[in-house]
Amino acid sequence: MIFKFGELFCGPGGLGLAAKLAKANNSFDKFEIAHAWSTDYDTDSCNTYIKNICPDNPKSVIHKDIRKLDYRVLKNISEIDALAFGFPCNDFSVVGEQKGIDGVYGPLYSSGVKALKIFQPMWFLAENVGGLRNANEGKTFNNILQDLFDTGYSVYPHLYKFDNYGVPQSRQRIIIIGIRKDLDIVFRVPSPVLYKDLDISVRNAIENPPILQNATNNELTKQSEQVIKRLKHIRPGENAFFREAA
Repeated sequence: MIFKFGELFCGPGGLGLAAKLAKANNSFDKFEIAHAWSTDYDTDSCNTYIKNICPDNPKSVIHKDIRKLDYRVLKNISEIDALAFGFPCNDFSVVGEQKGIDGVYGPLYSSGVKALKIFQPMWFLAENVGGLRNANEGKTFNNILQDLFDTGYSVYPHLYKFDNYGVPQSRQRIIIIGIRKDLDIVFRVPSPVLYKDLDISVRNAIENPPILQNATNNELTKQSEQVIKRLKHIRPGENAFFREAA
């Protein structure tokens, strides 16, 4: 089965690449996630997305502010079976101003809600930072889930800790899976049990040759002797701007 895949807030193509690679990593059912269209307001991101995801179909990537986008443009390109939208996290992140739904970017999740109403794909994936749970005292998260549910989807939110899934990074993200109610399919959160006994650390990922043997973009940078000497003074857990007291 081929799922035609649409994406809002596509950025340079993180989710798009994952969708493209899903077929190669799937060993249970025969399916493919095929790019249909995507959109983002940043020019460089759109150009990167085209290069990595759909070099033969550049017109399927729409460079436009989502607040000014006519969704008929997307509909004229293709209907979709699946939708992804990592809506902006600026107002939900703990490192931001935490304005929540009252910020400039907070309400933009509604663009995904609008797309679901128009396209009614079989399933969707929405993604944001863990801080979304606490925005506006938790009211925003509940409202988002309710809005997604009201478009006709069973909604499955979960806080994923990426290091539990083999990623050497202390990163947590809320991923919301939605499945159209008429399909009568239940989503279950993937178990991280396969990775519980592995050394999931940045040190192991960088220093262990078997991990890097098939990795790209891991070429060593060329540094002067002086820079190398300076870097050696930075102890584990520190950086150039932070040093623990001796």
